[in-house]
Amino acid sequence: MRHTLPIAPQFYVTAPQPCPYLENRMERKLFTSLQGDGAEQLNNSLSHQGFRRSQNVLYRPSCSDCSACLSARIDVAAFHKSRSQKRILKRNDYLIRRATSPWATEDQYALFRSYLDSRHADGGMADMDVFEYAAMIEETPIRSRVVEYSEPQCSSLVAVSLTDVLEDGLSMVYSFYNPELQHNSMGTFMILDHIEIAREAGLPYVYLGYWVPGSRKMGYKEKFSGLEIYHQGSWKKMRDPAEFAESTHPLSTDPISEQVANIHLPEQTAYRRR
Repeated sequence: MRHTLPIAPQFYVTAPQPCPYLENRMERKLFTSLQGDGAEQLNNSLSHQGFRRSQNVLYRPSCSDCSACLSARIDVAAFHKSRSQKRILKRNDYLIRRATSPWATEDQYALFRSYLDSRHADGGMADMDVFEYAAMIEETPIRSRVVEYSEPQCSSLVAVSLTDVLEDGLSMVYSFYNPELQHNSMGTFMILDHIEIAREAGLPYVYLGYWVPGSRKMGYKEKFSGLEIYHQGSWKKMRDPAEFAESTHPLSTDPISEQVANIHLPEQTAYRRR
């Protein structure tokens, strides 16, 4: 006889750390491990509820004094390129895209280090060595790809995105690029290209990670039409960023026990002997 059982992962909370997006705020994360036969189901289900993957862990910000880190995704069918985005695509149309299995290379790590040293020298990943980088790329229990962009004449690697393939879209886990090509708007270009990849594959969404109201670091995500934000338990179309400003208020977050209770878990098929 066949019946269904809920997948019941254990959830934990990290110790508070300084928030990288809002001054004088502390950040903590709710997380669970991603492993076993139900990993794919769990990743799909929790990604729909604002979680992100890092290696074999799924996490979601769960701060005590705000709920400003909101998961963002692009509705591919609702997306329309702006004039500036068309120019960015044209500026980078000479690049060659190559999607591979999640395998770390020396060229990737050299580009990764150059990117961190130039853009995020004081960030949480600044001290990541080659072995930790390899773990970030290769330790994935689900369907993942490394999307590389290179110059055709010298095959020089200029940008990389670690991308998960979900049941309803592509999730850009982490991306980096040659900092000398900043004028080419490489970050925006990779998102635009992933929208095209999702469109070709018939996938409805491209997941971008988190967006924070009022954050200059996150402002570029607001420029994509078709943007949706996971807010108060559902996905909502981005019409005016100011609509989500209340999420930065100290009383905007629910108790951690209530947050966990409201997480919807997938069901897995189980077999029972007669």
